[in-house]
Amino acid sequence: MQQRIPDRPDESIDLRKLVVYREAVVTEAGEAPAQPARRASVAAVIRNPWAGAGPSTDLSSEQARVAPVLAKLLTDRLITALGSVEEIESFGKAAIVGTAGEIEHAGALIHTPYFGNLVREFLQGESIICFADTRAEAGETLIVPLWHKTHAATRSHYQTISARVADAPCADEIVVIAAASTGPRPHPRIGDRTTDFAVTTETLEEVPS
Repeated sequence: MQQRIPDRPDESIDLRKLVVYREAVVTEAGEAPAQPARRASVAAVIRNPWAGAGPSTDLSSEQARVAPVLAKLLTDRLITALGSVEEIESFGKAAIVGTAGEIEHAGALIHTPYFGNLVREFLQGESIICFADTRAEAGETLIVPLWHKTHAATRSHYQTISARVADAPCADEIVVIAAASTGPRPHPRIGDRTTDFAVTTETLEEVPS
């Protein structure tokens, strides 16, 4: 059965707030990067559909209802913030659960195909999406990791962006975040996982203690 994404996500997922953050790297270490990157995150503050429920509660029905709407909502805003889907090179996802919820509620919304597969498709990616999640009070800052959307071994695109909503999550809310970047870290020069030589304790003459 095809998943229908409602036209009014504010009603269908109890959306309270959307927060969009953007930044651009102008200089690093006194020089402009050869490939200046823009980064953005989009955070949706929603009511936790499982707040107050016990740990035996089945999460599947609400997961299938809410997560696809969030995937479309957040990626649409990311694409708008960064110009176009073709400009986006790396991505990441995250969630912060309010104190009346479980950390598993974060997983229910970002760690399943109802969110991850759709975010990947909407952003034209192939890589597994790296992530962060936690349970916290309002105003918590979460460091969202990013890596290349089609070549996860491309070390130049290992980077992070900080995401924070000053008044969220309330105890019965969840903040769900999608983030992306249009390029690598400034002045990347530490090699690549696909071309690195093997390093083990046997390949080194001495490992400092």
